[in-house]
Amino acid sequence: MKIVVLGGGISTERHVALVTATSVCRALRRKGHQAIFVDLFLGLDCEASALEALFDAEDGLCGQVAIEQTEPDLVAVRASRKEPARGNLGKNVIEICRMADCVFLGLHGKDGEDGKIQSLLELIGIPYTGSGPLASALAMDKAAAKRMLSTSGVLTPPWREIVYTAEDVDRLTEELPVPCAVKIVDGGSSLGVELPETREELHGALRRLLRYGNRVVVERKIFGRELTVPVLDGRALSPIEIVPPEGKGFDYIAKYQSGSIGAREICPAALTAAEDATLRKAAEAVQKGLDLRVYSRSDFILDDEGRAWFLEVNTLPGMTPNSLIPKAAAVEGIGYDDLCDRIVRLSLEEKRG
Repeated sequence: MKIVVLGGGISTERHVALVTATSVCRALRRKGHQAIFVDLFLGLDCEASALEALFDAEDGLCGQVAIEQTEPDLVAVRASRKEPARGNLGKNVIEICRMADCVFLGLHGKDGEDGKIQSLLELIGIPYTGSGPLASALAMDKAAAKRMLSTSGVLTPPWREIVYTAEDVDRLTEELPVPCAVKIVDGGSSLGVELPETREELHGALRRLLRYGNRVVVERKIFGRELTVPVLDGRALSPIEIVPPEGKGFDYIAKYQSGSIGAREICPAALTAAEDATLRKAAEAVQKGLDLRVYSRSDFILDDEGRAWFLEVNTLPGMTPNSLIPKAAAVEGIGYDDLCDRIVRLSLEEKRG
């Protein structure tokens, strides 16, 4: 098949989306597909008449990319686009997608997981991987997702949604409970998340988060083990325990850097049969409750009483060979290349259905 793997983009998760997309592209090429990587924001700087030939390009246009320790400089990325254009869709992106049998969404965050690119591809009739526009938008919005799941038997920490300005920070610092978790509603990759333990820390967190937006979810902090559960084709895979570096949370650096500064990921997690079943059941309930399709990954806190508290869900989770879904799939005997191919085929079956 001819497959366009969309990655990059212009969200704070750009680096992750570059590595996901290029990794998936190479895997699909190893499976015999004519897969090429296309940056959603930068697009393809060539004549329209040359697009078809790109499916035979060496290494699928992947190049060398890596996840840095810092967030991407989006101002520099915008300035690097050769052809100035309005909007976040690069030159020839729609044109090359029209030539493909399927578009693999290797995007994360804004424009990727929020239903926008899904809506565009739906309108022009191009099959793509993963969930549809409405389910993607609901899952991306942490407040909307919690409201939707409130009738699905999914346990969530007590929470409230807040829209605020810098003038409200002092008042909110006194009102909100600590310790707590404060999250920008549409953030990802642990960006736009703070875990203040004191009122002083809460004050600083509220001020810092305004750089991402003025709408947040504030949750009571639940103490316990951090676990994530992938779902593939409606069935939960092995839960994975996340053990952050000592004294740190599971932040952007801990999530994506290896070694002493990175988090440990234990797959499969050491769980009792009852704990394992509880987590799998909860992840499948999230998938069904939000009408997600093909694959997802839900994050939980497992407390001392064996209760699984839902935190958030990722509709386009990381898909590098070292990402969490590939690790859980490997426990089931599904290799990385086969997993990427399976996601494509399941998505095409879903769209045909």
